[in-house]
Amino acid sequence: QVQLVESGGGLVQAGGSLRLSCAASGRIFTINTMGWYRQAPGKQRELVAAITNDGSTNYEDSVKGRFTMSRDNAKNTVYLQMNSLKPEDTAVYYCLLQRPGYRDAWGQGTQVTVSS
Repeated sequence: QVQLVESGGGLVQAGGSLRLSCAASGRIFTINTMGWYRQAPGKQRELVAAITNDGSTNYEDSVKGRFTMSRDNAKNTVYLQMNSLKPEDTAVYYCLLQRPGYRDAWGQGTQVTVSS
């Protein structure tokens, strides 16, 4: 059993910043990839950023240079620092844990709303 708990969402004005956190508990293995996805109303869920257990990251093109994903393996927590937020970043943000040989685990999501 794995549990992912996101926090840090909220309402912010365009140009502002937010920091999302995702704390994982349960059967978490050292070899895994964690990601942040988002889903806006009427749109499909999309990958925002991902990080491997050794710290390698990749980002969706529209957030490159604005968002930074990091992880603290000792705390089993990943973070998404979001700067220069835009109204189009408004969505529910979900945390994902991927482990080889196991089903993907999702968090419950946290709402991010960016006002213009």
